[in-house]
Parts: sequence; C-alpha cells; structure tokens
Amino acid sequence: MVKFALSELTRYIVILAWMAINIYLFANAFIELNTSKRNFYLRKIVKEGLAFARASAAVLNFNCMLILLTMSRNLLSFIRGIGCGHNVLRFLDKHKTFHKYIAYMICLQTVIHIVAHVFNVEFFVESHKSNDPLIQRLNSFQDMGNETYLNPIRNDNANAVVELWKLASGITGAAITLSLILMLSSSTELIRRSYFEVFWNTHHLFVIFYAGLFIHGIQGVVRFQSNYEEHNPEFCSTINVTSWNTEDRCKTEPKFVPFGMNTWKWIVGTVFLYIIERGIRFFRSFQEVKILKVVNHPSKVIEIQMKKKGFHHDAGQYIFLKCPKLSHLEWHPFTLTSAPEDDFFSVHIRIAGDWTGGLAKLMNGDGVEPRSLGDMPRLAVDGPFGTASTDVFKYPVVMCIGAGIGVTPFGSVLKSIWYQHNQNNVNPVVKKVYFFWICPDTNAFEWFTDLLQYLEDRMMATGNADFLEYNIYLTRGWGPNMARTIVLHEDEEEDIITGCKQKTRYGRPEWNKIFASIAKSHPRTNVGVFFCGPAGLSHELHKVADEQSNNDDGVKFLYNKENF
Repeated sequence: MVKFALSELTRYIVILAWMAINIYLFANAFIELNTSKRNFYLRKIVKEGLAFARASAAVLNFNCMLILLTMSRNLLSFIRGIGCGHNVLRFLDKHKTFHKYIAYMICLQTVIHIVAHVFNVEFFVESHKSNDPLIQRLNSFQDMGNETYLNPIRNDNANAVVELWKLASGITGAAITLSLILMLSSSTELIRRSYFEVFWNTHHLFVIFYAGLFIHGIQGVVRFQSNYEEHNPEFCSTINVTSWNTEDRCKTEPKFVPFGMNTWKWIVGTVFLYIIERGIRFFRSFQEVKILKVVNHPSKVIEIQMKKKGFHHDAGQYIFLKCPKLSHLEWHPFTLTSAPEDDFFSVHIRIAGDWTGGLAKLMNGDGVEPRSLGDMPRLAVDGPFGTASTDVFKYPVVMCIGAGIGVTPFGSVLKSIWYQHNQNNVNPVVKKVYFFWICPDTNAFEWFTDLLQYLEDRMMATGNADFLEYNIYLTRGWGPNMARTIVLHEDEEEDIITGCKQKTRYGRPEWNKIFASIAKSHPRTNVGVFFCGPAGLSHELHKVADEQSNNDDGVKFLYNKENF
C-alpha cells in the first residue's frame, strides 16, 4: 500500500498544493473582510455574509482560471512532447480527473457564494427598518459622484427578490449558475455514455459561464470605505453619530467605493490560451481529409482509413472527428488504430449512439456495401493528441493490457512496435511485449483478432515468435454448448474463437502470478505497464504493479493508464 501511495506521489503533491491554495485564498479573504477597517461599516449591515461571499469568490476566481487549462489538449500535448519524467506524465494523464476535482470545487464555492449574497441582499433590505442610529446614518448617505453611499438598495420598502433581479450581479449570477447546473448534470457517466451529443452541446454553455464571470461585478454593488484613515470607523462607531461633526476624527464623512471587477484579471490569460486552442481546432476543421477506405467489421464496428496533408502521429494517440453533415459543433474522440509507419491513419468506431449510427449510415448507404469514395461525407480531424501509450517505446519490456473495447489503442502500438523491431537499421528499445486482452464476450474478439493473426504470422515467418507473447481471456459469455465445442476442438492448432494459434483462456487473470512471473523473467528491468479499460480493474492493476516493484529481482513496474 505504501508503494502504491509513493507511485502517485506527484499527483498527491499537486492535489495537496491545490487544496492548500484554495484554503489559503478562502481563509485570507475571509479574515481580511472580517477584520479590516475599510469593511467595518459594511459588516455592521451584512454581518459575516460579506466575508463568506468574497472568500468563496476568491476560490472561484482561482479555479475558473485553472479549469480551462485542463481541457487545453494542444497545450498538454506540447508539454508532453518536450520530454517530462514519468511522474509528470502520469499527472498529465490525469488531466480529466483534475478537471472534475476543479469542477466540484467550483460547484461548492458557487453554493456558498450564492447563499451568502442572498443573505446580503436580505440584510441590505432589512437594514432600512433598523432602529440602530449608526445603520440609519449609513443608509442615509446619497450617491455623490459614486463615492458616498454604502447600501445599494435605496428604497425603504424594497422587496429582496425584486431588488436581486434589478442588480447586474443578480442577473449574471443566475446565468452563470444555470449554465453550471446544466454542464454538471449533463456530465454524468450515464449522459456521456448514452447521449454524448447532449453532453457535448451542453458543455458549450461555458461560453455564457465565462461571459457572465467577466461582467459579474460591473455594477460595483459591494463597496468598501476608501477614507478610513481620515474617518476611523472603529472609533466613530463608538460615539453618537450626531457627534461626528464635533469630533475631529469623525468630521470627515465616510466615503464608499466599489471593490471593482477582479475576476477578469484571473481568467483573461487562460481564456486567451483557450481561444488559441479553439482557433487551432477551427483551422483544422477546414483542412481536407481524404477517405481512402471504409471497412465494415463484425459487432457493429466500422474502420475508416484516411489521409490528411501534414498529418503525423505517434502510436497510441487519438484524434477528434467531426462530420458537418451530422453536426457543425460536435467533435468525438477516437483512438488511432494505425501505426505511424502506415501511409494512412485509421480509426475503428463502434456504432453505439446517434452520432456514430448516423456516421455509419452516411458511410455505408444501404448498410451492406460502403458508398463509393466520391460519395463519402466530409470529415474534419483535430489532433493528434498524446496519451499514456505514446510512452511505450521508453521501456525494454512492455505489458499492454486492454479490457473490451479498451484494446483499441494497442492496435496502433503493437503494429508500430513490430515495424520498428523489423527495421534492420534501427535498434529498438522494446525487446519484449506482453499483451493481455480481457473480453466480456466473444463478440469483442471479431475485429481485433485480424491484427493478432497478422502479427502472429509475421513473427513466425521471421523467426521472432518470442517477441510478442499475448494472452486472451474470455471472462463470460459461454454456456454448456460452447464449453462442449471448446473441449472437442481443444487439440486443433488454431483457437476455435479467435483463429489464432494462442489458445483463449477462460476466467479472470491472476495478476499477482502474472506480474511475479514477468519480474522473474526480466530481473533489474523497468517494465512499462499500459492499461486501457474500466477504473476498477485499473486500480487493481496499479496496486499489483506497485506491490511487485523493487522486489528481490530488482524489477520496477511503471503503471500508465489511458485517459481520453
């Protein structure tokens, strides 16, 4: 367990630093608003509501600045490309997880901010009914060049709800909050998996969200005393307000000015970077993409082979696809299944939703034979973007583990490793590959086994049969009839399910034994472990990799998980 924690040290340090900054910003603003002289008179009216509102605003400013950076994929790919250590790359791979953490913090602070300001408006309204001479005097100040009054609600008989909707901060706050609610609710796992279009389109409400942030404080509702040195509020509040004119320290009337707009100072930089990010995407959307071939695979999977001028990718990267005939806004991520050494790039798309179903229909026409290439719909490609799998060539021994459709990234990786291994003028870093594929049912085998059969044949032909060791596990989906069929064909050379020479295994892998065996076979070696699949299995593999590292054999398993 200690090893597992140490392997995530960079992530924990960053999260703890982020939390520390959030706590500091909140506490610093809260204490300053609750103790400073310039806010003394305002506290008399709104009590601690001001401190909670401004403290949460400070945290919101910081996190609204950060959250756009976590979705700036070109920036993240650039950082990955300049060469970083394993721990930094591990953190970059977690950018979507960190994006969620920041979003949760924004939601929490938004609730605090809203509740505090609702009370503040109520306090401003109720202060007109107060019998306190000091509060009555503070409310009596009129607008003299925007430097005198403190209470923004000037009507003695005001209604708090009506007054809230008269304020620019109330209107923009409602727009910001509604946008946030819609973005958060559409980001649930169910919506993203089943209705990706809803998630994608609703998330573009971030434009309204940030526009509202820019102008949220434009009216300057919350104000502070600007001349507290000439008029000491801590002293003047202790004497009768009718004596201010006779007391030297209180003769000067207090003046109040707006806090001003501060949020734009925090977010203008990251918004500018994100505009560049979207500008790059907009430019790429007009670049010509030539469709070379469309292949219908079993289990509702289509393969699209394409070419694009100037397009270069590394093994394991992914792209975003847009089909203007289906939508001018929607971009969908797909892992590249071609190797960099191929003279094309390709994706395999499982038909599992409205967009993918619509794309398949545009590609296939009658659903049996693809349309002619001249009738294919126009596609736009954004990317490629880096993932954990791009680091596979840094290790002499590699473990590639895919679960279900999570096997997709390894199509590109395995082909590229094989190409490099067979180039006579190149001494590849990778000397041995262990590939594990865990499938929930037999349908998942159908399209990827073509690649495995090809690699198997090529390895046999070139005398490199030991270079790639692969194991396929079927975890469920067989019954008594299938079990009998498997037993009857056990002695045949090829596996009855995959058609490969390597026999399919049934049940779940025993990962502790597998890792221990690899450690024994490769002493004093850094082994790269790459996984794509569900979070539960990822956690198990990560834990086993850390437990089996730095044992008596001196092996270190470095874990990497796909996130896109």
